Formats: sequence, C-alpha cells, structure tokens
Amino acid sequence: MGNDQHEERYGEHVAIRRHGDHVAELVMDRPKAMNAVSTDMARALTAATDALAADRTVRTVVLTSTHDRAFCVGADLKERNSFTDADLMRQRPYTRAAYTGVLELPMPTIAAVHGFALGGGFELALSCDLIVADPTAVVGLPEVSVGVIPGGGGTQLLPRRVGAARAAELVFTARRVEAAEAAELGLIDQLVGAGEDRTEALELAARIARNSPVGLRAAKRAMRLGHGLDLRTGLDLEDGAWRSVAFSGDRAEGVAAFNEKRTPDWPGE
Repeated sequence: MGNDQHEERYGEHVAIRRHGDHVAELVMDRPKAMNAVSTDMARALTAATDALAADRTVRTVVLTSTHDRAFCVGADLKERNSFTDADLMRQRPYTRAAYTGVLELPMPTIAAVHGFALGGGFELALSCDLIVADPTAVVGLPEVSVGVIPGGGGTQLLPRRVGAARAAELVFTARRVEAAEAAELGLIDQLVGAGEDRTEALELAARIARNSPVGLRAAKRAMRLGHGLDLRTGLDLEDGAWRSVAFSGDRAEGVAAFNEKRTPDWPGE
C-alpha cells in the first residue's frame, strides 16, 4: 500500500482503502477461495457498502480483488454443499444485501476486473456503473449449469446492459466469455493492458472525482431510476434531479469557478 492509502477492515475478507480525499477502493480479499462469496464475506461487503454510502466525502468507488487470477468466482459452493434447505434460505438475505449494497451505492462505481468474474462475481461487476478489465478477464453467468439462476441481479442487470436477446443467450448457455469478446458484446466497458485494470480504474475514478459530488450523485440517481421508464416520465424524473442540485452550494461554486477560471472547491452540498 502506498502512503496515500488508509485501510479499514470489514471482517476477514473485505477492506476499504482511501486514495486521496475522495476515491475509495472496496477490496475483496479472500484469496484462498478466489473471493467466493461466503455468508461471512457477504455480511462484510454489506457493512463496507453501508459505510461508503454514509460517507459524504467519497465521490467514487472502485471494486477490486487481491487475487491475481480472479476478481470473484461467485457464491461459495463449498460452503453451500453442506447447507440444508433451511440454511440456504437463511443465507439468502445476507447475500442479497451484499449485491444490493454495491448496486445502491449513491456515487459512481467502477469494477476493476481481471481473471475470473463468474456468477455472483460478474453480478458484483454488473452492479457497478462501469467495468474496466484486462485481457485475462473471463466473465459469465453459469448459474443454470448448477441448477439455479443468476440471483445477485444478473437477470435484470445484464439485459439492461446488452439487451434482452444477448442476455438470454449468455444466461441460457451459461458460457464463459473471454475479454476480447466481452468488450465486443458490451459486457465490459474498457479493455486495458495486462495487469492494468486496477490502476486504470483508480485513474478513471480520480478523474470522475474532480467533478461535483452533488452533481455526480444526482446524475447517477436520475440514470438509474429513469431506466425503463417512458421518455416523458424519465424527463420528469430528470427535472426533479436537476431541481435538487440547481440551488446547491456545488452549483454556485461550479459557476463561480468557471467564470473565475479556477478549479472548483466543491462544498459537497
């Protein structure tokens, strides 16, 4: 870790690292299991995303992995193999809360993907706004091959990203998609050099974080809530989001800084 980073641990397998004042890295750190999402890891992810959501200083979040060959391989099937039906039902609220915690972060989020991002691992990436990946990335939703369905948002997030028919083919075949094809299909947004996914994602996060935190959160909210609405309703929602920022301190500072030809010092309210 560099000197600009401060780390907070959430359980054994999740950490938050700070990069400067406004970029947070949400780190999946269960290398012995390729970040397979156990009940404990799910609870830790939820606690970490709760903390990030409440932190008004954070403008961008990057989701990363400490494993050199995997982002996240999804649900911990070894743990599940010992479960009774009742155990599985008891676990469900914890795993669902973990995926929802990432999805509902109010600031822009970027997944930095290398190696395997399968099942729930790919769903965690899909829960982010942008996905940066290196050439080793292998993504997919293989759940139907083990008798379940993508249950961490995949059946809803993938069609929104790539369209209904393409999502259907990927979910129904359960196939794995390598990085080049994933970029072509829109499963990832930015394909970068080998080993550069985390660095490039953090640099992108820093660029985003130079902008108004009030504006970023309102823009994300409008895009997320507006998706799937008819155009007129979506534009009304956008108008509400605009009104929520129009009289903010950030807008006043942004206009003043533009006219004074200086970098804005965002009040964040």
